[in-house]
This record gives sequence, structure tokens and C-alpha cells, in this order.
Amino acid sequence: MASGTTAPPPPASLPRIVAASLIGTTIEWYDFFLYGSAAALVFNKLFFPGSDPLVGTLLSFLTYAVGFAARPLGALVFGHYGDRLGRKRLLVLSLLLMGGATFAIGLLPTHATVGSAAPVLLTALRLVQGFALGGEWGGAVLLVSEHGDARRRGFWASWPQTGAPAGQLLATGVLSLLTAVLSDDAFGSWGWRIPFLLSGVLVVVGLWIRLSVDESPVFKDALRRAESRQPGAEEKPPLVSVLRHHWRDVLVAIGARMAENISYYVITAFVLVYATTSAGVSKQTALNAVLIGSAVHFAVIPAWGALSDRVGRRPVYLFGAAGVGLWMFPFFSLADTGSFGRLVLAVTVGLVLHGAMYAPQAAFFAEMFATRMRYSGASIGAQFASVAAGAPAPLIATALLADYDSSTPIALYVIAAAVLTLVAVGVARETRHRDLARVGAEEDGASAVAQAAAGARTV
Repeated sequence: MASGTTAPPPPASLPRIVAASLIGTTIEWYDFFLYGSAAALVFNKLFFPGSDPLVGTLLSFLTYAVGFAARPLGALVFGHYGDRLGRKRLLVLSLLLMGGATFAIGLLPTHATVGSAAPVLLTALRLVQGFALGGEWGGAVLLVSEHGDARRRGFWASWPQTGAPAGQLLATGVLSLLTAVLSDDAFGSWGWRIPFLLSGVLVVVGLWIRLSVDESPVFKDALRRAESRQPGAEEKPPLVSVLRHHWRDVLVAIGARMAENISYYVITAFVLVYATTSAGVSKQTALNAVLIGSAVHFAVIPAWGALSDRVGRRPVYLFGAAGVGLWMFPFFSLADTGSFGRLVLAVTVGLVLHGAMYAPQAAFFAEMFATRMRYSGASIGAQFASVAAGAPAPLIATALLADYDSSTPIALYVIAAAVLTLVAVGVARETRHRDLARVGAEEDGASAVAQAAAGARTV
């Protein structure tokens, strides 16, 4: 049996562990925003030139959506082996796959060089990216959660979550610099490749950091217990154990991500469409507003995580979900004014409220599952929700705007997601005081099934 408390790592090692997790999530979001921008700016011309310009843009965005479709598969595969082999090994693999695919996009021949093979290669690399990203998040947050002690787990585990605004700031900054110093012809000819090739630098740095950290002590302890079991005591696959003992927790995780995922894409992605088409704001002005909001978002996420250590995961998460729902009508009213300052206020407040959900999410999900099924459970809940919530959110919002020519249906769409999240988190139990080592130990012994069911009831 594990000890009652998770022993924290030496003080000097925890920042390195946080950095090892953060570098992967930053690359993830750097790739996400970089690919989306390139799909809108140049991929339609370079990889789908035979199509009508609008059709070419839609086809390039279709390759973008393929990455979302591959995430659940990545969650299943990485979760399975991450629970069997360890968090560190799978995080190194996900970084190599993710960064390598991004770097390879920068080397791709275009349609003018290899014909129809170009979009096929682009789609294949996007599938690799999505597959790797599906396994990245769960391992990154677990590596931090399982190293730190319960008293500050919310704070430390929230740092990998800052990879989203960090990646957005990095990708937008690189693109803005290139478009400022290069002509349109130069950027379309070769300049677009530079941001993708720069991901290779991030991968080298990330590998250096990730290879230097140790495996999670909680996982190593659980692995030792599993190996010491009597011969013939067969261990079930993590996915089977998750669906048997933690299916309620998976549903809670999926429901918890609905408002968080949908609101984020409406506030950061759809707002660019809405502000430029309905509010008469220039694209650069709208982009600057999102950049400012993202910088604030980066700063407040650790603060929300620290607050969840004091008052609990659920109160902070519920506040964020309710706040995002209530903010949607003021959000669009401020955007409608066409004022840059008010647009900044709309986006920034929206992202601050989003951070109240996003920050405690890492620790909250990690604390739901036993150690030998934690990677699978957290990844499945997070990535299946991203397909249902995040992937279609900008498309649904755009379709509602086109059909109704009003922001009201879009606000109601986000509010409905907020209600769903409030219900999901509302029926969950507080997890702040859970010791991750003890949760893992509960799966051992003859009473494994009964204790797992009891564990599920405490969430």
C-alpha cells in the first residue's frame, strides 16, 4: 500500500518537470494556430490550386479538421501505453511525432511540383499531428500532477494549460513578423515554410528537457505493485478498467469540457469572423484584440489554479462556466460597437472566465482516475469532448450567423454548453484532497472492484 501522501520531488526538479510538460503543449498550440492561419492564407493556393478560391479554402480547412478527428485515436493509443509503460516515454514519442510532422510540412512539395500527391501528403501529416496531440495533453498534465504534492497540485498542473495562449502568441508573433518583413509574393513562395521549420528548434529544446526528467513516482509505485502480484493475476487493459470503474468520471470530464472548449473557439477564432463581417473591424484589429486577451489569459491561468488549491476545483470551475454563459450577450454587444478598446475588453474578460475552467481542469481530471488507468481516462474524456465541442464550434457559430444574421443564437449556443458543464461539474464530488498515490493503491487487492466503485462515488 502506498503511503498516505504523495512525496513531492526536490524543489529544483519541479520547475523542470513543469517546463517539460509546458514545452509540449506550447508546440501543440503553436502548430494549431500556425496551421489554421496557413490554411487560410496560402494552403488553398499551394495545395488546391485547381479549385475555385473559396472551394480551395474549404478544402484546406478540411485538412485542418482532420487533425481533430485523429485526436481520439491518439488518446486511446497513448493512454493505453502511457498507463502500461509510463508517462515520460509516451511524452517523448508524442513530441517527436508532433514536432516532426510540423517540421515536415515546411518541407512539403506543393501542387505545382508533385500534383495531387501534395494535398495527400499534407493530409497524412495532419493526421500524424492530430494523433500525437491526442496523447500529448494527458501525459503532460499527469507528469506534473503526479510529481507534485496535493497542496499545490492545482497551481503546478495549471502551467501546462498555459501552452494554449503561449502557442497562440508565439505563432501569431512569428507570422506577423514574417508578413511585415516579406512581400506577399515572397511569403507565398517560401516564407510560409519558416514558421513550420522553426518547430524543429522547439522539438530539440523539448526533447532535451523531457529526457532530463524522471518518470512519475506515483506511476513507478503503481507499476511495482502490479509487478509484485501473484503469477496468473492478469491485469485488464486500461481502457477496459476505465469503462468498467470510471465511466461516470469520463462522462463528467466530457461534460466539463463542453463550455470550456466551445467558448474558447468562439472567443478566439469565431470572433475574428464576427468582428470583421458584422462589426466592421479590420482583421488586424481583431487579431490584436485576441493577442492582448491571450497575454492576460496566460497570466491568470496559474492564479486560477492556485485558487482551486484553496477553495476546491469545483467552485472555480463552476464560476468559470457560469461566468462564460452570462458574458456572451455583453461579449457580442461590446464587439458590435466596433471599438478596439471594447473588443479587447470583450475578449479579455471572456478568456479570464474561460481560464477559471481551464486552469483547474488538469488537476481535476487527474484526480478522478486511478494511477494505472489515469492516462487513458483523462485523455479519453478530454479528446472525445474536443471532437464534439471544439472542432465544430467555429463552423456552428458561422452557420448560425449566416442563417440568422444575429449574434443571439450564437450566445444561446454557448449558454447551452455552459448549462451542460454546470450540470456535469455540479454532480461531481470535490477531488482537491485526493492523494494520487492512494487512488492508485485502491485498485490492488481482492476488493479492487468494490473499492473502485467506492472511489467512483467519491468523485
